[in-house]
Amino acid sequence: MLDFSGDEDFGLDPDWDTSVPDWEHRILNGLSLIPDLPLFDAPAEKALRIFRRLKVPDLPGTPTFGEVCDDWVLDFVRVIFGSYNPETKRRMLREFFLLVPKKNGKSAISAGIIVTAAIMNERPQAELYLIAPTQKIANIAFKTAKGIIQLDETLSKIFKIQTHQKTITHLTTEAVIMILSADGDVVTGSKGCYILVDETHVLGSKHKAPEVFIELRGGLKSRPEGFFLQITTQSKDRPKGQFEKELATARAVRDGEIRLPMLSVMYELPQDMLESKAWRDPKTWGLVNPNMGRSVHMEDLVNDMRKAEREGPEAVALFISQHLNVEPSIGLGTGKWVGALFWEQAARDITLEDILATSDVCVAGVDGGGLDDLLGFGIMGRHRETKRWQFWAKAWADEMVLELRKEIKPELEALRDAKELSLVGNLEEEAFPEIVDLCVQLRDLGLLPEENGIGMDPEGVAKIVDALIDAGFVIEDMTPISQGYKLNAAIKAAPVKLKNGTLVHCGQRIMTFSVENAKTEARGNAVIVTKAQSGTAKIDPLMAMFNTVQMMSWNPQPRGGNNLDDFLNNPVMAL
Repeated sequence: MLDFSGDEDFGLDPDWDTSVPDWEHRILNGLSLIPDLPLFDAPAEKALRIFRRLKVPDLPGTPTFGEVCDDWVLDFVRVIFGSYNPETKRRMLREFFLLVPKKNGKSAISAGIIVTAAIMNERPQAELYLIAPTQKIANIAFKTAKGIIQLDETLSKIFKIQTHQKTITHLTTEAVIMILSADGDVVTGSKGCYILVDETHVLGSKHKAPEVFIELRGGLKSRPEGFFLQITTQSKDRPKGQFEKELATARAVRDGEIRLPMLSVMYELPQDMLESKAWRDPKTWGLVNPNMGRSVHMEDLVNDMRKAEREGPEAVALFISQHLNVEPSIGLGTGKWVGALFWEQAARDITLEDILATSDVCVAGVDGGGLDDLLGFGIMGRHRETKRWQFWAKAWADEMVLELRKEIKPELEALRDAKELSLVGNLEEEAFPEIVDLCVQLRDLGLLPEENGIGMDPEGVAKIVDALIDAGFVIEDMTPISQGYKLNAAIKAAPVKLKNGTLVHCGQRIMTFSVENAKTEARGNAVIVTKAQSGTAKIDPLMAMFNTVQMMSWNPQPRGGNNLDDFLNNPVMAL
């Protein structure tokens, strides 16, 4: 790792520090979220003159951007183009990240900026990309850009529009605006000089996103005058994949945790307001909707919120993520397991060691384990004083799962980095021994009950059973937990205990991933969570938890004894 200690501004001009450590004060007081920067006035003012005069084609009377845009938009445009040094032909800020809710003019602003960039561009045959989230939005973006040009007599003479290819070519420089869609392979061997991604959360959630972003940024390295701009709302589900990384980087730059030639403008509520759910008060909505009173109207938002509250928590979660930029921690779409509603509030700052030290009895659950599957394992402990149930989990998977389930590869890699998922070459040789070792430790600590302490789906677990028997366990220690409707009691009991606080967990990402993937199906009088309903997403650690819920509900009694020190000193704890 490179050592920049004592030289935090290495490679960066300290005058171009884009951190905004007082952003919470600024957003609460309606102040600009852009710091004071030594912009180059000539390109900044020229770009503003161009952008202001462009006409918005889909508004009555086709007013200009200068007439309809608030100061925050004009300030943002000014800093994008004013960061270009006309003498050195280099841009001091290479990346821009704008997080703003729906209906604040993102799509029109995107089209206006990319057309402005094409006019300002000096590089012959430059490529400008506007990457939309879907084919439908790409068509709308192209229509907007085309309309902007057709409404201006001068621009109509210097640009050639090719509708069938969704391209707009500058006849003098031969620079080409390309409207691309995140639905397809948007980039191969990128030569993009000016890149604008609309709704990063869509492109960033795709399994190929890391490679696409590398291509986009790689193309910019030989084009020092170029920029990479992302304009997005919050994601509809928990941020994941490349979008999670882009969001984290943008916040780190804004907060001053890292110095990069990047500006982050993020309309989101301060953390304490999120924790107190201050967003329930409509008076806070204007803080994160800078176009309130222009393209966004309070009456419409209030009516939408009322409708969402009537439809249920899933609709509310969608509303606040899209219109208030409130980051959802667990997706709450239709058919989700009801326990997802209470999962986050049941998280505690506890570890497996804490569970073992405070429990009078523990049970273990096992589920899954195919080549394209996860092998889920969990330990549920009953607190010896409060009797609260406490859960910890881990998962393993064959390395082939990254190829077989490419759509969730970024999340699996994140789970591996969090050390909550182990990717192995052979489950039987590498995962099974770890599971056995954990079960042995529970037994040696006297935490396993006399019988029925290890529950598992009876399908496909013969090898694990053999390994447990080789370690000295007997059949009575193991309990077959039938899946499907027979797990109904556990599936229904867990949400109740999560809500009332009698079931807590370690707040692990592996479980958040599993819980948000869990979908339910009514079968007779039972509610079941099945892998078939959840599709390619993985729920095995959650199924392992249901196994432990089932066994703990039988009020198991410990064998006796508790030697935590022996457990903590065992090498398995380093795994």
